[in-house]
Amino acid sequence: MDASLSRRGLLSVAALAAAASVTGLPRAAAASGAAPARLRLTLPAPTGPHPVGTVALRLVDRARRDPWVPSRGRRELMVSVRYPARDVRGYPRAPQMAPGEAAAYDLASGLGEDLPPGRVDWAATLSHAHTGAPAAGDRLPVVLYSPGAGDPRTLGTDLCDELASHGYAVVMVDHTHDAGAVEFPNGRVERTVLFDEYARARKKGPKALVAFLKKVADVRVADARFVLDRLGALPGGLGARLDPCAIGMFGQSAGGFAAAQTLHDDRRVRAALNMDGVMGYTQRDDDPSHPSTVATDGVDRPLLLMGMEGDDHHTVASWGAAWEHSTGWHRDLTLTGAAHASFTDLQYQVPQIVRGLGLDDSVRTKNVGSLDPERSVAAQRAYVRAFFDRWLRGGDPAGLLDGPSARWPEVRFVA
Repeated sequence: MDASLSRRGLLSVAALAAAASVTGLPRAAAASGAAPARLRLTLPAPTGPHPVGTVALRLVDRARRDPWVPSRGRRELMVSVRYPARDVRGYPRAPQMAPGEAAAYDLASGLGEDLPPGRVDWAATLSHAHTGAPAAGDRLPVVLYSPGAGDPRTLGTDLCDELASHGYAVVMVDHTHDAGAVEFPNGRVERTVLFDEYARARKKGPKALVAFLKKVADVRVADARFVLDRLGALPGGLGARLDPCAIGMFGQSAGGFAAAQTLHDDRRVRAALNMDGVMGYTQRDDDPSHPSTVATDGVDRPLLLMGMEGDDHHTVASWGAAWEHSTGWHRDLTLTGAAHASFTDLQYQVPQIVRGLGLDDSVRTKNVGSLDPERSVAAQRAYVRAFFDRWLRGGDPAGLLDGPSARWPEVRFVA
């Protein structure tokens, strides 16, 4: 891996290293055999008034061949829909990750050498959503979620369950052959090809690398737009409960870029939230070359940028361009003390890993920053919900988006 590449960008070094580990499962032997009991993790309970239901769905885009592995035929996606449930009694809590996905994530968790495989039982973590529970409510606002490059959709489980508990239908999208592993209903697991594609592009030179990074973003946006096409046809009566005029999107890292770019490309999306995602075809935050159209054109609808410590529209070139060119409502918030992975479930789980395995506390600060995890999770929940409440429901009673809040001193408004 090129040491000159930044810690993150459209594709982070960690994501590419993780992809290399998952491809072919080269470390599987290390996770097998006699070993101490693996650590089990938890996720915080959502705070909304509704219990949460979930259903996992396979969607097939018959108008598009798989752009990464054309031999697979038509593009297939796995999505999870989170929604407010009428009754969850008798419906089991869904695992955070399916078994095949968890096995792959164990080999390439994004924590690199800080966490050898076989130490955490990723398949044992339960979400707070109940599989197959009957849905409640009508005209539900819809939010799409896109994860970071190489990550499974389930790494955003906490925020998605939180939104669903407050009355949203949340569609979590796995980007097949981008995510480390995607498990389909028959148990088939499709693994990432990102590392091999990156290695080939890098060998060909800078133009090929830019083209590869653009393809990553373009495929994600095409996936999101296809999911939007299918919302009304979701089974079990879910499609009929959704409000097609109240659609938002958010994501972390490359998923945040995908959310902003989908806002730019598709008028059905009314508002987007980008959590620490560079919006250009580059590996460096401060590199203004090869910007996306959401950066060069800006957007005329609400866009919220939410960055870790040090990331804002003054330091991230593509954010600065989008800020300058956007005519719609836009804000830039810094979560002080946060790191790039703070905007995932790792914010809550890495401290558990550090405590449970007796690791040095530097592992926590390197991966998810210095901010107290309870405060970080609570702040993210508050501002993500305030954003979508304002732009999909017409209300933000606490006025969190209007300026700094004494309740949330961790959140800094960047002018």
